[in-house]
Amino acid sequence: MEKRTIVAMPGDGIGKVVLDETIRVLDAAGFKADYVEGDIGWEFWCNEGNPLPERTLKLIEKHKVGLFGAITSKPKDAAFEELKPELQAKGLVYASPIVGLRQHFGLDICLRPCHTYKGNPLNFIRRGVGETIDEPEVDVAIFRQNTEGLYGGVEWSDPPADVYDALMTHPKFEKNFGHHPKSEISVSTRIFTKKHTERILRAAFEHAKKYGYKSVTLCEKPNVIRETSGMMFKMAKEIQKADYPNIELWNTNIDAQMMWLTKNPENYGVIVAGNMFGDIVSDGFAGLIGGLGFACSAQFNPDLGIGVFEPTHGSAPKYADYDVSIVNPIAMVESACMMLDFIEENDLAVKIRKAVSDVVSEGKVRTYDMMKMSGRADVVERGAASTKEMADAIIAKF
Repeated sequence: MEKRTIVAMPGDGIGKVVLDETIRVLDAAGFKADYVEGDIGWEFWCNEGNPLPERTLKLIEKHKVGLFGAITSKPKDAAFEELKPELQAKGLVYASPIVGLRQHFGLDICLRPCHTYKGNPLNFIRRGVGETIDEPEVDVAIFRQNTEGLYGGVEWSDPPADVYDALMTHPKFEKNFGHHPKSEISVSTRIFTKKHTERILRAAFEHAKKYGYKSVTLCEKPNVIRETSGMMFKMAKEIQKADYPNIELWNTNIDAQMMWLTKNPENYGVIVAGNMFGDIVSDGFAGLIGGLGFACSAQFNPDLGIGVFEPTHGSAPKYADYDVSIVNPIAMVESACMMLDFIEENDLAVKIRKAVSDVVSEGKVRTYDMMKMSGRADVVERGAASTKEMADAIIAKF
């Protein structure tokens, strides 16, 4: 096994503890790596005016692989108020560092798998025939375009005159918004490019082909958002017809898809969507497999060989202040398994996933979310496993 160097980015809040425990799991499983810490997050925004310092970008550029904990993001005005006073006169505007990381390295392919663990008390159940209870097995791989769309960051409040004048050339803008004062208008764009739309579509179809999924579902809104969603749907049909005729292409609208989540989640295989809708549908499916404590993700640029792996949960700062950490580390551990897959340490990934599965199905060690408790500081005293105890249980299965 080649020894790797991994850029470890704890970020904010609970990011540090779930990352630390995950590295402990990796070590115990036999993964040989050096970890260099990358600075990212709220502390660096407040003290330096930059939540994603250049030194961190250089580390990732050098070492190619990063494990990321969690991030705190706040609205524009709240972010400004927390800047050091000497930085407030410099015209700095907060932007999410994880979005900046994705765009800087072109990490446009985001994969968020959602699969049920047998024995997880948080798994989705529904009524079956008569008085029976069904627990459908969810096994969905969600591909989210990660750098464009509504998260692309091209937006204005009180747009510059040239932007406003350009918008006024569109008859619908002139009719519906032209009578409002420019100073009262905020604009966020939704930009799709053919290059990156094709990349995410092909990534979804290739995943379906490799792992034997029978369908790829495009989850957008082409009946209303005709230019961007419409372009994506048209391209999906062309790609499927030309190169993947044995894989079915399904088309669902994001609103209807969220309704259907609890009707027939087992019917879906690979789902592909733009940035915002991919974010929404992946959280929806995560809710069916136990919530954000089980939701992992990978984002990568295959051309550069760069990948960053993170749980999809937030920084949960109130939990970070507890004397004993109570949060579920499984999403972070699963994200590390995706990292192992990325660097072709597949046997180790299988080993760790089996250990997690064994712990969940056995049911002797459960974090507060798995015990359906409110996240209070006393849950460990009431029988819930701490973050460390869950990691210990996983390690004990090796």
